[in-house]
Amino acid sequence: MNNNDHVITMDQEVELMTTQMKQPPKLLHKLAGKSSCCIFRVPQGLVDINKEAYRPRIVSIGPYHYGNKDLEMIQEHKWRFLNDMITRIGKPLKNFMDIIVSMDVQIRESYSESLDRFSTNELAKMMVLDGIFLIELFRKVGKLVQSDPEDPVFKMGWVSPFLTRDLLKIENQIPFFVLQKLFHESNSDAKTLPSLILDFFNHMVDRQQQVLKKYKNLDGKHLLDFFRMSYINAKNRISDENSEKPPLTLIQPATKLVIAGVKFKANHQADSFLDIEFLNGTLLIPKINLDDFYSSFILNCVAFEQCYHHCSKDITTYVVFMGCIMNTSTDVSLLTENKIIENYFGTDKEIAKFFKYVGKDVAFDVKKNYLQGLFSEVNDYCKNGWHVGWAGFKHTYFESPWAAISAFAAFMLLSLAGLQTFYTVYPYYHK
Repeated sequence: MNNNDHVITMDQEVELMTTQMKQPPKLLHKLAGKSSCCIFRVPQGLVDINKEAYRPRIVSIGPYHYGNKDLEMIQEHKWRFLNDMITRIGKPLKNFMDIIVSMDVQIRESYSESLDRFSTNELAKMMVLDGIFLIELFRKVGKLVQSDPEDPVFKMGWVSPFLTRDLLKIENQIPFFVLQKLFHESNSDAKTLPSLILDFFNHMVDRQQQVLKKYKNLDGKHLLDFFRMSYINAKNRISDENSEKPPLTLIQPATKLVIAGVKFKANHQADSFLDIEFLNGTLLIPKINLDDFYSSFILNCVAFEQCYHHCSKDITTYVVFMGCIMNTSTDVSLLTENKIIENYFGTDKEIAKFFKYVGKDVAFDVKKNYLQGLFSEVNDYCKNGWHVGWAGFKHTYFESPWAAISAFAAFMLLSLAGLQTFYTVYPYYHK
């Protein structure tokens, strides 16, 4: 065969290029920058940091991991949950399908990746099956509907933690408006959907009921965004007048801040782990239980905030702040001793490494974030001469009992030497 048989002519190349130009992007479609697009594939740069953090381990929700053979076990139980609901409320399944079919365009625009591989009916089936599964799960856990006391989804201890974490993964979401529509169509509950969701996740995080009541009408783009928003305090919002301030520098690690006179204290009155304050030289930081749930939640929130331009970056700011003050295992130990970190994660070194890598290479605006005032106040405090000098003196001479004893002994020797000099010189001048 002549090699020239495989040579593409210029005209053919131009034709191929023209065809390619007319093909819309599929992996990140051209509407992905709109506020309606809120469910993303995680960028490879973030995946490289922690490959297991963003992929579901036990259940697939939405199109990105649909059909994964490793997730078929819970997939089969979705049909059982759907049958439970349809049997209980007596409405035909077609009602729910028709509702979701009418929202086809809106659903497709919620995903950064093209869903052309799914027909309208296929996509609607997926949304109904996954949406009803979530709603029934929340109802069963919340004791609003009767469930089988031997249901393996609830009786097998290993299922719950994996399932709960999977529901808050960025690639494992369906639009919140889909959940709201399905909930409204099947609703006979006294509770709102937000209340049901918060009660469900409260089995993992144990927040006070008076805090949860504030969010009984909270909205979100999807479950991950909804739960993320329940930690964000409106009073932390940055104003336009502060956005033009000159860039700030990040604060020093905890051990260096202590030498500069800064104290650390757990803030037990805070509603959220984001509510950090700096008062009279003391950093008040809410306690956080660092475990598999929170580490997974934080990682996926940061990924969402990096992908979605139209949301605040509060979790990213928190990660950057914690990465600043926990540079080494010694810094982590200091926060642990002050009851700020409850470590179920691993060693102190692993916690320091976690925050270091989560905050690595993320887009972060130093002069426009909810802690910008706190960064400035801490840095200004550390530049103040007198208390920095006094803190350094205490750290040097009173850090340990032996150092304090040595300093006291030196002081006594100097005092006695001074007295001896005085009594030697005084008689001479007295005469």
